[in-house]
Amino acid sequence: MLYYIFEYLDELNLPGAGVFQYISFRAALAVVLSLIISMVFGKRIIRLLQKQQVGESVRDLGLEGQLEKQGTPTMGGLIIIASIIIPTLLFAKLDNIYVLLLLASTLWLGLIGFIDDYIKVFKKDKSGLHGKFKIIGQIGIGIIAGAVLYFHDDVVVREKLSQSQQPDPNAQVVNVDGDRWESHKSTKSTIPFVKNNELEYGELLSPLGGNYKKWTWLLYIPIVIIVITAVSNGANITDGIDGLAAGTSGIIGLALGVFAFVSGNYIFADYLNIMYIPDTGEIVIFTAAFVGSCIGFLWYNSFPAQIFMGDTGSLALGGIIAVIALAIRKELILPILCGVFLIENLSVMLQVSYFKYTKKKYGEGRRIFKMAPIHHHYQKLGLHESKIVTRFWIIGIILAVLSIVTLKLR
Repeated sequence: MLYYIFEYLDELNLPGAGVFQYISFRAALAVVLSLIISMVFGKRIIRLLQKQQVGESVRDLGLEGQLEKQGTPTMGGLIIIASIIIPTLLFAKLDNIYVLLLLASTLWLGLIGFIDDYIKVFKKDKSGLHGKFKIIGQIGIGIIAGAVLYFHDDVVVREKLSQSQQPDPNAQVVNVDGDRWESHKSTKSTIPFVKNNELEYGELLSPLGGNYKKWTWLLYIPIVIIVITAVSNGANITDGIDGLAAGTSGIIGLALGVFAFVSGNYIFADYLNIMYIPDTGEIVIFTAAFVGSCIGFLWYNSFPAQIFMGDTGSLALGGIIAVIALAIRKELILPILCGVFLIENLSVMLQVSYFKYTKKKYGEGRRIFKMAPIHHHYQKLGLHESKIVTRFWIIGIILAVLSIVTLKLR
């Protein structure tokens, strides 16, 4: 909203109004405001939740210090969501399709998580929202996100043309600083650590022959659904000990902000020889608010936690990460960037699969880990949860740096 006000003031030649045209300035404001909202108003939300007796029901898993968390307010994801949405509405361009899609994804998955938390807290049902309804909700936002990213006219990729190269007659050609850029629809993605590292999903259908590209959406939308479902569930599983999911998500968000900035800037995109995706620069405003909300939430969520984010926050965080990665064509880097989420997910899958296999074969279920997800395994080994969280953050930072390095290391 403020962007348009200052744009109008700039047209009136008001000194200093033009600073709002800079993404870096608006991103800085988004971080600051997000921190203020989460840290200042977070305390009030905690008190409100305590007053409403919105406390966590802890199931005794035999973990040290676990029962002390009984009654700690949950639904703290409301703080995160408010800290993301308010700065974005104030500082981002609200006619930007990527910003609108991210806002919709945040609210959609936040609502699913809120319903789950509501059932757990107020209906006293520890199982919460049935798993199939969560999956249906994730598939729903996946279909919407996939359709928008595939069909919307503003979602394009621009490629620089050489002096002798003739543009596609069906593509739009834009002149920028004397260079010609061809805009066209594409389902290209980035393959990490590979030279000429672009994968066009449509080419996977080439064995069909004929006009195979018109069926690309039938492949692309399911891929979007899988990515969103996997990452949001990964964040949800990671949210098991104080500060783990929020800190890890903040690290991932910072890396995605770097990717969004260089992908949305034709100078950096040309220099790094990566896809130039117009309008994705506005995603930086959103990621700045996202990172600020995670850091601000840690003020109350770090050990010992005064509030838990619940599914309201964890599902939204994972979904946001997935949609940003899809928008900037970096979803194939997520197994590296979201390595902590991946490890947490795999630990559960391996534990359950091995237990079922050994029970069927030997008549007695056996376990790989002392407890899954894997952060509970380390708790069982006697490590304090603060040490576990800090080490997972370090791993997350290493993976984030490694992901950013893929911009040059191929």
